[in-house]
Amino acid sequence: MNPSIRDRRLLVLCTTTGYQTRAFVEAAKKIGLSVIFGTDRCRILEDPWRDGALPLRFENPEESARRIVDYARSSPVDAIVALGDRPTPTAARACRALKLHYHPPEAADACRDKSLFRERLSAARVNAPSFLRFHIDADPRELLPLVSERVGFPCVLKPLALSASRGVIRADDADQFIGAFGRIEQLLRSPEVRVMREDTSDFIQAEAYVEGDEVAVEGLMERGELRVLAIFDKPEPLVGPFFEETIYVTPSRLKPEIQSQVVETLGRAARALGLHHGPLHAEVRINSDGVWVLEVAARPIGGLCSRALRFSLAGVSGDLSLEELLIRLALGEDVRKARREEPASGVMMIPIPAAGAFQGVEGVEEARRIPGVEEIHITVKPNEKLVPLPEGASYLGFIFARGPSPGFVEEALRAAHRKMKFTVGPELPVI
Repeated sequence: MNPSIRDRRLLVLCTTTGYQTRAFVEAAKKIGLSVIFGTDRCRILEDPWRDGALPLRFENPEESARRIVDYARSSPVDAIVALGDRPTPTAARACRALKLHYHPPEAADACRDKSLFRERLSAARVNAPSFLRFHIDADPRELLPLVSERVGFPCVLKPLALSASRGVIRADDADQFIGAFGRIEQLLRSPEVRVMREDTSDFIQAEAYVEGDEVAVEGLMERGELRVLAIFDKPEPLVGPFFEETIYVTPSRLKPEIQSQVVETLGRAARALGLHHGPLHAEVRINSDGVWVLEVAARPIGGLCSRALRFSLAGVSGDLSLEELLIRLALGEDVRKARREEPASGVMMIPIPAAGAFQGVEGVEEARRIPGVEEIHITVKPNEKLVPLPEGASYLGFIFARGPSPGFVEEALRAAHRKMKFTVGPELPVI
């Protein structure tokens, strides 16, 4: 190990200290970095968890970036990574001020605002559905003539800044539009969302529905150049009314020429957004009219899903996790020769079957014995409140599999899920 790396410090910006945070800490330790957290998990106490975390307010990225710069004067920071969507504007501003590698603030902001995102792609002539943005105080009945004329039906209504398909609802006609608008409005007015204090939470966007097969793309920008690390097939049809993602499998089974179109179109989208250096996660649909970029986030894939990816890199011994690869990228190292492993791999995000309180699960050990299954993590806790999409924002857990082909991996994930029985009881009353 290079001794000069041992004294380097990594700042991890995060809203929680969950599984993904721990994965970055483990990767940093492997490289020989010390880790500092920057978090907004508590708004009152300076260091409630006594872990030396730098208290920030991600709804105010300028102020948070200034605080990071002030901190770095006495405690130098060599790289910054942001976990989840909310910290990315803060990370971008802090990195610009500290002259560290990252995406520009304007690009991070565009990825956080679906309306601004659509404007950038439309201006660059990247395939983009027609869209309109409305304040949550608007009467959806009064919006119908404009929606019918400019967007049409079916359409998709969504919040501007929430992620993981939260609050995303398809509407096939006027009545469904009114119902979806009211449901998203209620979500955006909930205390859980209002506490984030983001202006984007005051708006709902309506977009024309795009038919087609959907894939997820995990990639990175290295000094302005897109590098695609993996294209994940999503074999479950995502046609609405809600859009819960379950299975990701790579490598993609799309024809090579279609995959090339996906990479080319995503590269144009990344340039239109101004993304420059750092992680990228995108959702893309393909139909007879071409490739449509639905979402681009200036962050890595969320939750535990990154465990479906392993890489090799010349000059580095052993397998690399996605987290280690992104830390090395943030440090300015050359990761252009990183390659994903040969076997097919995949993950199932275990869906929530019903609202209520989680009581337990049976069949996990039997599921683990399915050929190809490597790991099963049940992340939900006993008696935890379960909220399905579109209001919910979590899963019951994750199943991981590897094997000789994408089809083998997909069937292993489905077989393991069939072995498990989840029990959901009535939600316990608050006394």
